[in-house]
Amino acid sequence: MCEFSVKIILTDIEGTTTSISFVKDTLFPFAKEHTERYLQGTCETLETQNIIKDLKNLSQYEEFLKETNTTPAKEVDIKVLSQFVNYLIDKDLKLGPLKTLQGYVWAEGYKSGNIKGHVYADVPGAFKLWHEAGVRLAIYSSGSIKAQQLLFGQTELGNLLPYITAHFDTTSGHKQEKQSYINIAQSLKVDPHDILFLTDIVKEAEAARLAGYQTAILSRPGNGPLTDDDKSQFTIINDFESLKIKAK
Repeated sequence: MCEFSVKIILTDIEGTTTSISFVKDTLFPFAKEHTERYLQGTCETLETQNIIKDLKNLSQYEEFLKETNTTPAKEVDIKVLSQFVNYLIDKDLKLGPLKTLQGYVWAEGYKSGNIKGHVYADVPGAFKLWHEAGVRLAIYSSGSIKAQQLLFGQTELGNLLPYITAHFDTTSGHKQEKQSYINIAQSLKVDPHDILFLTDIVKEAEAARLAGYQTAILSRPGNGPLTDDDKSQFTIINDFESLKIKAK
């Protein structure tokens, strides 16, 4: 049992609250399969027009056209744009316009019941326990805030949003940069030392620790391997039940 005294728990999603396979094997394929239909159906809306403009302004768009020897048939070629989105997904690029579009596509999947968010079995109980202890819970993920809210609002184990007080995505900064965690602490109006950051990625834990956070790394099934050096430098836990949280 690892004991921490904190005011806030900031947790990652993929590999921490949720299996990596859910993101890779459910969310990404759903987005790839349904993006073209979504763009076709909403291309007259201002939101989608802005997404299309932002996608075309990405430096990767010209790279994609050259690599695939593709020429758009018209100024807004939905088929080509959909292929470009799939190209970005395959490269696992965490770009704002892509994340925004995925959030809208996934929203339709959650609404129809075709998607249910995955969380590990220990997650709902831990969220409830921390909430009852007076510790605030926040989420920090490369996925958009909209996507985070969809996942936790409609999980296989119920609606977990009532336990979450704040959401952060890459608009707060890159997850492997110290400044991002400073920004989040300032937004939450707490000292970094009063925040526990939970993640499965060592470089994220390093950045958070440099910002003054307390940290713990999740070693869940399917997560990347940890070195002996990682294990000596960080608190490693297998699940949230390994945590004993006290409110400051």
